[in-house]
Amino acid sequence: MTEAATIEHDPILDTDFIKEMVKQMRAIDSYGTYDGWPVERILAPYILSKEQRREIPVIGDPDEQTLSRVKAFYNGIAALIEKECGLMAVPMMNITHEGFGRALITVGKLVVMDRTVRDVHRYGYESLSKMKDEADKLLSVALQIIGMHRDVAEL
Repeated sequence: MTEAATIEHDPILDTDFIKEMVKQMRAIDSYGTYDGWPVERILAPYILSKEQRREIPVIGDPDEQTLSRVKAFYNGIAALIEKECGLMAVPMMNITHEGFGRALITVGKLVVMDRTVRDVHRYGYESLSKMKDEADKLLSVALQIIGMHRDVAEL
């Protein structure tokens, strides 16, 4: 029996969110670096343990790769909003060179998500499960807002 056959498949890898995040990460991979990579390796930059986070200075400027990962996260949520409600969701981000700013997702004329982001250079989650939980919360609230104000979302 090979080592690969003994590794258990994590069911979180089959969720819509993780599949969408892989699509988003592949979309920003203009050189095809991720071709042939397993899902865990593609999404590994999103995972930061508490020890890894402590090693990153409190004050710092985010690099372009980190910014693109943050954008991919919110793009993924917007894509899932579209899939669930059938209306176009548009993510918008404004982050300063110091790593502070705002992430919004609009559907029609309706703002369905408004997050203040800070310390973007330390962006990451303890696990894929924690990242999915965060996305699920944002998605749930956004869909609830759309449900309450569908007429504005359709403008």
